[in-house]
Amino acid sequence: MSRDQIEALQLARLQETLQYAYSRVPLYTRKFDEAGVNPSDLKELADLAKFPFTTKEDLRQAYPFGMFAVPMDQVARIHASSGTTGRPTVVGYTKQDLDTWATLVARCLRASGVRPGMKVHNAYGYGLFTGGLGAHAGAEKLGATVIPMSGGQTEKQIQLIGDFAPDAILCTPTYLLTIGDAMMHQGIDPRSTSLKYAVLGAEPWTQEMRHELEEMFDIKACDIYGLSEVMGPGVAGEAVETQDGSHIWEDHFRPEIVDPFDLGTALEDGQTGELVFTSLTKQALPIIRYRTKDLTALHAGSARPGHRRMGRISGRSDDMIILRGVNLFPSQIEEIALRIPELSPHFQLEITRPEGRRMDELTVKIEPREGTTTEQRSAAGATLRQQIKVHIGSSCRIDVVEPGSLERSNGKLRRIYDLRKKS
Repeated sequence: MSRDQIEALQLARLQETLQYAYSRVPLYTRKFDEAGVNPSDLKELADLAKFPFTTKEDLRQAYPFGMFAVPMDQVARIHASSGTTGRPTVVGYTKQDLDTWATLVARCLRASGVRPGMKVHNAYGYGLFTGGLGAHAGAEKLGATVIPMSGGQTEKQIQLIGDFAPDAILCTPTYLLTIGDAMMHQGIDPRSTSLKYAVLGAEPWTQEMRHELEEMFDIKACDIYGLSEVMGPGVAGEAVETQDGSHIWEDHFRPEIVDPFDLGTALEDGQTGELVFTSLTKQALPIIRYRTKDLTALHAGSARPGHRRMGRISGRSDDMIILRGVNLFPSQIEEIALRIPELSPHFQLEITRPEGRRMDELTVKIEPREGTTTEQRSAAGATLRQQIKVHIGSSCRIDVVEPGSLERSNGKLRRIYDLRKKS
């Protein structure tokens, strides 16, 4: 579809979705009325800015099923977040929603190089998390042979990759790194496996991490984007021929970029801000202007010209560390560290406030590459400290720790450890 055709379809579907959500979901009835807007006020796509945002807190307040727009006997499946920071967010799907989801994941996988008949090793976690089952259904819809390994059990992962000879692997980027490291410790060259493609998501990752993984495994690694509240994996996917950001399937989702510090300010394509999504075809849980907290920019489509591309997620607004007035994200540290040959991608960020101090301190704990000398490690740590100061503008401590001493990913990796004493 051309861009004009996409936008015409978006307008028609958006008008239907706003009316559907307003008439069926009490939260939207209340929020629209309080904002003084009615679905009939949407005459053109720009009018979407008149409507209120939806937040994760809205979904938590509606726990468990208050956001559903259909009766429970029409809900074919329920997923939920981990709820580690409070009540979980609960999402539901009708049979049609599940078919749409599988179709969009299949689009992503095909764009990233996976083809019907290929064997796909799925190492996303199964269960209430949307990653495992979402990726599984999409691979089946594409016509691939799915190996439903789920996350963890790294030794078993390695055995099955060797025995079953999959063509592609689906997991988080940090977990693929964990698998590669474990292979090398077993004396297995990751480049010798059957893997040709990796479709990686569920956490921000940099171009430097892509290069690391592609070199480690001799593969093509592409991004897949999604989040449970909007659908799950498959909202957007990267094309293997260009590897220039994930194309958003805009026949099903309308994206916006807003200033995270001034939500009333819409940003133009090419400007970085917070990504906001409105669903256009969801039945069980329509979502209107959902604040993802992900920071990125939109660009014109390339390999899929009708659909705009997302730039790489630079971070999440709720993962942002403010250190002495300077904003920084874990992905910035990763980008800088992987340019230093003696340092590995394994790092953690610890935030502390020493006794009697009024300012927070940041310590970057990072592992060196195997085989580096004590002198090389010391020099690399000094270089990292200096580069962080130059490129981010903040001072921090660098602790180059022993190889293998930091926590490894079994799915989503925790990067930030807040060790400040809570008052």
